[in-house]
Amino acid sequence: MAVKKNRLGFIVAGLLLGILIAAIDNTIVATAMGTIIGDLGGLDQFVWVTSAYMVAEMAGMPIFGKLSDMYGRKKFFIFGVVVFLIGSMLCGTAHSITELSIYRAIQGIGGGALIPITFTIIFDIFPPELRGKMSGMFGAVFGVANLFGPLMGAYITDFWHWRWIFYINVPLGLIAFLLVVFFYKESHEHSRQKIDIWGAATLVGAVVSLMFALELGGNKYAWDSVIILGLFAAFALLFIIFLLVERKVAEPIISYEMFRKRLFAASSAAALFYGAAFITAAVYIPIFVQGVMGGSATNSGLILLPLTLSSVVASQVGGMLSSKMTFRRIMIFSAVVFLLGMFLLASITPETSRLVLSFYMMITGFGIGFSFSVLSMSAIQGMELRQRGSANSTISFLRSLGMTIGITIFGIIQRNDFKGQLTEKLGGTGQGMPANADPQQMLSPEARALIPPQVMEKISSALSISVDHAFLWALIPVFFALVSVSMMGAGRMQFAKGPSAAQTKSREA
Repeated sequence: MAVKKNRLGFIVAGLLLGILIAAIDNTIVATAMGTIIGDLGGLDQFVWVTSAYMVAEMAGMPIFGKLSDMYGRKKFFIFGVVVFLIGSMLCGTAHSITELSIYRAIQGIGGGALIPITFTIIFDIFPPELRGKMSGMFGAVFGVANLFGPLMGAYITDFWHWRWIFYINVPLGLIAFLLVVFFYKESHEHSRQKIDIWGAATLVGAVVSLMFALELGGNKYAWDSVIILGLFAAFALLFIIFLLVERKVAEPIISYEMFRKRLFAASSAAALFYGAAFITAAVYIPIFVQGVMGGSATNSGLILLPLTLSSVVASQVGGMLSSKMTFRRIMIFSAVVFLLGMFLLASITPETSRLVLSFYMMITGFGIGFSFSVLSMSAIQGMELRQRGSANSTISFLRSLGMTIGITIFGIIQRNDFKGQLTEKLGGTGQGMPANADPQQMLSPEARALIPPQVMEKISSALSISVDHAFLWALIPVFFALVSVSMMGAGRMQFAKGPSAAQTKSREA
């Protein structure tokens, strides 16, 4: 799709702002959650503030990706921005945790349209020789969001009010809205097709059931309770129905035909496994620094600075290399470095220095970063214009699903291991702990000051061992990611000569 050069800058700015507000919204809320709970109450329900956003975003990704193939990218990008801004304004007016959770779900619907469609527009408006560079830039936005989200959340909450972490989306979203409306002109035709209503309904139902089961299991309800088992059964049933529906309908939301392409199938599997391992590193490194090294929670964004910066660099490098090397070669290097980084993180102890930990984070982040840009490009190679939205949204959906499942499974492993280590080191009595204290909350300097030094040393050791074990278990999805990318074939960007230079073909072995 040809776009005048004087418009490209404005379009890119609008797309960058759109994906930034969607990507940053989970991390910016995290550091403000304590203040929000103090204001609104609902300590037992605060998990839904994050979960509602993730459920709606994940369920919406493949649906809006397919709709953008059918009716145009611009319409659904604008729809995503408008819904996201409505949800943001409503969040700022919430008077209870329940209201805030509902409004966050509205935000999530908008985010589910913004993220996959943005990457698809990149492939529509840029020729192959520039797609790598642009995908690297947009992939780096996720790293920036992880870095500055917690810092912005803490700053806005301390100096303004927690409601402004939602209101600040409004001016940024309006700028993105105006830039895309006035400067992005779609010129190709989109086929009018029947919407797969049953596929959408069963997919949403399956995702919601799985998310609720993972969030509530082991916390509010026992894993073997009727409610949790019922939610897992509902997920399995709805997912099976979804698969059956997708085989029958003429225009499925997630087409089996896409998975027959070797490059797409391998990229999709890799995205799932990368997501599961990445979130483990992002969550447990700050916990280790705060709980073992005694760092402050207020600088949680700075703790991950080496991980984030190296992933941003790798995202850019991966985008540039994609025009010169096969996707498989780039991603095998990425997975090997990621595997090395996670192995090094699994070796950290209370004696590990911050400098050494930062070095390990840089290696891990560099391995992760390639996946942000390269997997999005490899998945879409060889796809017709009418399939690009579905392909990109499926990759985004599977990455988010991997993150959700990963943090739940490895969270259970770490939590149980931590309790076992405490029982062993403290004799099962918790002697020396403050009354009614939850050891997993012993991360702040104030809480640590209440614990005798000799007891604190044992708690830190227990936490360190449990985090190491979580990193060791996370090597499993990294290994499967390596296996997945090794099956990508010889697919790469190829540039045709003459008028068709803007077309990309995938050569698969």
